[in-house]
Amino acid sequence: MEMNSIITIGREFGSGGREIGEKLAESFGIKCYDKELLAAAAKESGLCQEIFAVHDERPTNSFLYSLVMNTYSLGYVSNPYIDMPLDQRVFLAQFDAIKKLANQGPCVIVGRCADYALCDYPNCISIFIHAPLEDRVKSISAKNNIGEGAAKDLILKTDKKRASYYNFYSNKKWGVSSSYDLSVNSSVLGINGTIEYIKKFVEMKEGRN
Repeated sequence: MEMNSIITIGREFGSGGREIGEKLAESFGIKCYDKELLAAAAKESGLCQEIFAVHDERPTNSFLYSLVMNTYSLGYVSNPYIDMPLDQRVFLAQFDAIKKLANQGPCVIVGRCADYALCDYPNCISIFIHAPLEDRVKSISAKNNIGEGAAKDLILKTDKKRASYYNFYSNKKWGVSSSYDLSVNSSVLGINGTIEYIKKFVEMKEGRN
């Protein structure tokens, strides 16, 4: 069966979500976008990529957000990067990049509120990868060669940033199972087991549709 889904992956820090996304895409023979989204958004907007890295998955204040949403909903996205505050340009450019990449065909997109950006796409399948904090602490500690205390602080800060971004820009709650088509504990199944589980879910969903 030919793959035709856009798979979005939200993830807790240290749960292996990015690795799962990359290997899942490889197994389906499709592209995976993570940091590449920043480059794509920067290229389309004319802003340097470093600006997107600084603002990556970070919410802005509510006033700027309301301006962004009003501009976006009024259909000014054909030329969205002129005479706007920087936060607005970053937000719109990244969401436009997500849509353009999704329009090119099946792919996996990691993070950056992609499931919300593609909420009108019937072929979008949203996945959330999570794991117990103690398992993530051990993983981050080993990968970054830091103490478990420092690893825990990094995890909590990163998850807080991601949750704030997601909750701010979407009408859903980050990490809550009802916000996604599928939520998976990667510690239970392991990286490869989680990939196989998601593949079966995607294949089943595509077969049903």
